[in-house]
Amino acid sequence: MLKYLAKRPSFLALAGVVALGFASFALPTGATAASLEKCYGIAKAGQDEGSTEADIPGMSTVDFDGNAYKWVTKGTCEQKSTPFGAGSLKPVANRPPRNR
Repeated sequence: MLKYLAKRPSFLALAGVVALGFASFALPTGATAASLEKCYGIAKAGQDEGSTEADIPGMSTVDFDGNAYKWVTKGTCEQKSTPFGAGSLKPVANRPPRNR
């Protein structure tokens, strides 16, 4: 069955798209690990790249969760602005405020 599928152009195209999708989760385009840092509290719900609980992308359920991070260029984290304040290089407690 796999030999049959491997000869089909549509299967090869789908396999390529899936591989490219997985590769896009690694790092932002043109960036190296040495030029990036984790920035906590700036990610929208589902758009984080990990958290203090698990390094699984897209698991945050609230905007600007203080435990969720995104990779940003070094030196730019604390310049990122949110409705709850600037980004942080360390996890932020009580962000967003729980008593809204």
